[in-house]
Amino acid sequence: MAKKESNANLHAAKVNQKDEFYTQIEDIAAELKHYKDHFRGKTVLCNCDDPYESNFFQFFALKFNEWGLKKLICTSYNGSPIAGSQLSLPFEDELAAAAEPAAAERKAYKLELTEMRDFNGDGAIDLGDVRAYLQQCPPPLLRGTGDFRSLECEKLLDEADIVCTNPPFSLFREYVAQLVKHDKNF
Repeated sequence: MAKKESNANLHAAKVNQKDEFYTQIEDIAAELKHYKDHFRGKTVLCNCDDPYESNFFQFFALKFNEWGLKKLICTSYNGSPIAGSQLSLPFEDELAAAAEPAAAERKAYKLELTEMRDFNGDGAIDLGDVRAYLQQCPPPLLRGTGDFRSLECEKLLDEADIVCTNPPFSLFREYVAQLVKHDKNF
């Protein structure tokens, strides 16, 4: 029953172009543990994952040191209906005030993580450090909407070794075609 219901939900999402589905962190861990060695020294791109909401971002941030990642890049898409519902964005008003008005209306971010350490000083690296990092190091706004097809996001794709994300279901074929065109592991 659950599988049939899940397939119906995905089909409905494709038809309605509703792309806000998030993979559970337990499912990400269960799948990616088989590929751990493939990530060492690599730049990972999560180009359809708001760093404030994405379990992919949280997973890779927590595994950053253990898996020996070189860099983690996450981009969000402008206008997510759930933005800010998991991690609060206390500096969002400051970013908007500092930006020009047209840019402030766009809420597409780019986060680049090149190290993961004990940002909250509690002696361990955990989700509290992910939250502290996001609060201490607010990411810049993207110039555009964060659409994976934009030139800005394609440049990030070229920088990446591996792409691991929740692509927009309504654009799945186009998304995969772009990855193949750029010869990316995904």
